[in-house]
Amino acid sequence: MPRDAGDPAGSGRGSRGRPTRKRWVYGVLMACCLVLFVCAWAFVRLWSVPAAIGMCVVAMVIPPTAVIIANLGEPGASWPEDEEDDGRSDER
Repeated sequence: MPRDAGDPAGSGRGSRGRPTRKRWVYGVLMACCLVLFVCAWAFVRLWSVPAAIGMCVVAMVIPPTAVIIANLGEPGASWPEDEEDDGRSDER
């Protein structure tokens, strides 16, 4: 995960030692994914196999979405390559 200004060591914790918002959202999404899988095959399949399969399809989409959300940059932030590029070429 990207570092934030209050996290110089890159531990994923903010300046007060609490997890950052992105890390918290990622954890919630992954917990929802696990709950969907477990409920689908432990309980829901007894009443409706298509519903259990649908729940698993939804759970299958959550991890890539969670990674994309966790790796989003802050609004207005630039890529590291953009900060180093001053528009001049290395050849002279």
